Amino acid sequence: MSNQSHSHLAPFVMVLFGGAGDLARRKLLPALYGLYRSGLIHQDFQVIGLGRSERGPEEYREVVRQAVNQYFRVPVDDEDGLQSFCNKFEYMSLDVRDSAGYQQLKEQVEMRERESDIPENRLFYLAISPQLFGEVSTHLRENGLTQGSGWRRLVIEKPFGDDYPSAEKLNNQIQESFAEEDIYRIDHYLGKEMIQNIQVIRFANTLFEHIWNNQYISNVQITASETVGVEDRVAYYDHAGALRDMVQNHILQMVMLVAMEPPSHLKPEAIHEEKVKVLRSLRRWSGTAVDENMVRGQYTGGIQDGKEVPGYREEEGVPTDSLNETFVAGRLYIDNFRWSGVPFYIRSGKRMDRKTTEVVIQFKSVPDNLYFHKDNNLGPNLLVIKINPQEGLSLQINAKKPGTETEVVPIAMDFCHDCGTETPEAYESLLRDALEGDRTYFTHWEEVALAWKFVDPIREAWDRSEASSLCFYEAGSTGPKEADGLLQQDGTQWHLTELRGRQR
Repeated sequence: MSNQSHSHLAPFVMVLFGGAGDLARRKLLPALYGLYRSGLIHQDFQVIGLGRSERGPEEYREVVRQAVNQYFRVPVDDEDGLQSFCNKFEYMSLDVRDSAGYQQLKEQVEMRERESDIPENRLFYLAISPQLFGEVSTHLRENGLTQGSGWRRLVIEKPFGDDYPSAEKLNNQIQESFAEEDIYRIDHYLGKEMIQNIQVIRFANTLFEHIWNNQYISNVQITASETVGVEDRVAYYDHAGALRDMVQNHILQMVMLVAMEPPSHLKPEAIHEEKVKVLRSLRRWSGTAVDENMVRGQYTGGIQDGKEVPGYREEEGVPTDSLNETFVAGRLYIDNFRWSGVPFYIRSGKRMDRKTTEVVIQFKSVPDNLYFHKDNNLGPNLLVIKINPQEGLSLQINAKKPGTETEVVPIAMDFCHDCGTETPEAYESLLRDALEGDRTYFTHWEEVALAWKFVDPIREAWDRSEASSLCFYEAGSTGPKEADGLLQQDGTQWHLTELRGRQR
């Protein structure tokens, strides 16, 4: 246990809706333990886990213990510390739709605050169905849980609405109970170390910032691919699809971080202001432009890791005539002075040949030069930001092959971010930020609204075209050939690289 000073940290009560659910067990409870173990939160805190089932306090603490032992990023070797951590948890059965139960919750919270001398700092984490966010927020306000002398913060997960109208309605309902500055919309991608590193790579290195524009950059490629299928998310996923599930949030967040202008200062408000400017400049596709610039696909059966896997329509619970997309690729343009004319290629899919999340900056090629032998096919310079599962940076340049006179070959200079280091999980970083009141890596309402306004016309065009806009790709492949065609039209191709010496 760290002996780090806690003078800058505040004690708090965390009210965890869905306290024994899958998200809590896999991510939130281990993340909270990681912060506690490292001394990155005040040691005087209490957690009240809420759920529909009846549980005693010791039964719930055992749930917490098992979650930490099973899902924490390293083996737990401090049993006394884990026991002290578990002792901070209480459990209460609550029907979140029943307003009367919130009075009992208020009494529980106030009792914990009195017993531990906590100054009414309350973090409400809604690890429950998004359809309940607005109703729960209203009950918290109507029963006095959002009033008091300390801070009140609401943490909510995606998806935030199904489209712009539903998102706006939900936002208006939540903002009746919480101010915008107290709402923390989690996009767990923003908690990843190399996502947060994008700004540092750009703004702390004159090497990159002065060439980070359309004079030197040919295109930007963003890939977020998974090897898994739909698994147990059919009920949600067959309605959402890859466009809503990945592009509206994770992918567009990465686009914003790559494309934003330098903020006036490193404060959340200034950073969000520059991110929003990117979305305002993002060219919106509708009608026939959707067919020309966006591709949607669905995986069929195939071979993955040497095993035969079913197609999407053969997955349990998926309708046999489903037109839902499991893959999206697109060509985006940001119509501002810095990026005019530079295509941003995006793609995300399930049952792909590899699991990877990365950003590739492809710089413009050197002019044809007689100095280089005609047989030298010079590859472009690439800056590759590896986000998942590898974390690191690779810069690909051209150099003379040893032992030859003029033969040129590509070489890569690699930096491995997580080699030999204990990297915190994304939820650890985001939970810590929420407790410290730092909204830098959380999504503001204006970002959510503009993202939906970009996505909605694409969704509408696909819904109108029905089956005609859907293409197919074999499980275990790199996606549909139509996605490759988007880049081939522009005389380029997708790039995927591996950091040397890293195999996972």
